[in-house]
Amino acid sequence: MTSTNISFEDFQKVDIRVGTIIEVLDFPEARTPAFQLKIDFGDLGIKKSSAQITSLYSKESLVNKKVLAVVNFEAKQIANFKSECLVLGVQNGKDVVLLHATDAVNNGTQVL
Repeated sequence: MTSTNISFEDFQKVDIRVGTIIEVLDFPEARTPAFQLKIDFGDLGIKKSSAQITSLYSKESLVNKKVLAVVNFEAKQIANFKSECLVLGVQNGKDVVLLHATDAVNNGTQVL
């Protein structure tokens, strides 16, 4: 995939925040294996997301993990689930590796 240049002002419109995964559920209705996540973004509240990360992560390993997510996309209906944010990761072959905070960062902290 080739990259398309955007302005810095366009990038500033993307609201990326740190949140803590507080609940992970199986998502059998998804076409591709996925989990349903509930993520605590502090003052922004709790948002739900669908994530195709079942090949590298167990439900237990995800709880309390601090992840990065775009919180200002429009909600997206996926099967019977409404995804309210986009958890960020990088493609590594067929797997998705989550981007996450490794130090103590408050939920809702914005990525600058």
